[in-house]
Amino acid sequence: MLDNHAFGIQGHVSRGFEAVREAFTDNFIRRDEFGGACCAFVSGEKVVDLWGGVRNKCTGEPWEQDTMVVVHSATKGLAAMTLAIAHSRGWLDYEERVCAYWPEFLQNGKERITIRQLLAHQAGLFAFDEPVDRSVVADLDRLAVVLARQKPAWEPGTRQAYHALSLGFYEGELLHRVDPQHRSLGQFFQDEVASRLGEDVYIRLPETIPNSRLATLAPPSLAEMVHGFGLRFMLQVLNPRSNINRALNRNPGTGIYQDAEHIYARNLEVPSGNGVATARAIAHAYSVFATGGHELGLREETLDLLAAPAIPPTRGFHDECLKGDVQFSLGFMKPSQVWPFGSACSFGSPGAGGSLGFADPSVGVGYAYVTSRMGTRLTGDPRDVPLREALYSAITASSGAVRKRVA
Repeated sequence: MLDNHAFGIQGHVSRGFEAVREAFTDNFIRRDEFGGACCAFVSGEKVVDLWGGVRNKCTGEPWEQDTMVVVHSATKGLAAMTLAIAHSRGWLDYEERVCAYWPEFLQNGKERITIRQLLAHQAGLFAFDEPVDRSVVADLDRLAVVLARQKPAWEPGTRQAYHALSLGFYEGELLHRVDPQHRSLGQFFQDEVASRLGEDVYIRLPETIPNSRLATLAPPSLAEMVHGFGLRFMLQVLNPRSNINRALNRNPGTGIYQDAEHIYARNLEVPSGNGVATARAIAHAYSVFATGGHELGLREETLDLLAAPAIPPTRGFHDECLKGDVQFSLGFMKPSQVWPFGSACSFGSPGAGGSLGFADPSVGVGYAYVTSRMGTRLTGDPRDVPLREALYSAITASSGAVRKRVA
């Protein structure tokens, strides 16, 4: 029997979901986990809520029930939730042109870009030509001017390129424009999602959150990155002229939301990357999206659009940054042969290092996994995959048991 206490593993699993706890414990034994958490809701019921290990590798401080960690691009799913709420309230139409809500956006060949194209990384706006540093990101008015002036890298709608950081900034200004209160995306998320659900999740981390609640990241070594990501992709990442380097590593780059003194930057919004949360909070939010959305006032029409298949650009799903086929729709990632999760109607977002959150309306699942040890896989972290496999096996077994009792 696996010893949960040896790794400080705490929490609970409902009857029938014990295999998820075993897979979570196995991560510490066989897959070099340092600290993390996993949570899953099924049909609105929390069936898995586990955490363990350490939140700080250097000090050995334990991961606790309310420990939060930055989830990098898993933040994109949280940001997309805000636009889904705006759609449900009739503030925006995914098929409408962005400039219909944001007139200044039509500069430099962007006049025909639709919201759907922008949210699917098909606008050619994956990097900035003008300098964008922390001072610009902190001033949303200045940032909006830069966003509006940016010229697409190619004809919008023809190619896909992962808008690693830029997408969230565009989403933020768009939401600011359509919200009657003109809130920032981070404030809107806090008011309309996090506070309503009573959960610990932020896209704008406030000063009031103490460092003691935050997990510090343990980055992989260069050798681990080459082994995990592959030499070809790493050369692209390190090449300052490559699309992925421009999108991810500079101007402003993911380092913008790290802070040596405060762990993560406070009062700064990077809606594509600096979400800080517990696994419980992310899973709860996705659970609402997977079960009708009533708590957040979502309409069935909106949820049907999120569950629908992704629509490719004219040249297909090959991503000019990630160098592979990936599917995006309305701000979320969709499951594919290359990056499978949940069922075909699922939608969510993974994050660099291994985090993942998603909704699966077909079985009413809201799921999240977060970690402080940065992994090196692009298509499913080897610590996360066994958790999902155990979860879905339990759901299948539970459904079989119900059918037998009814028969």
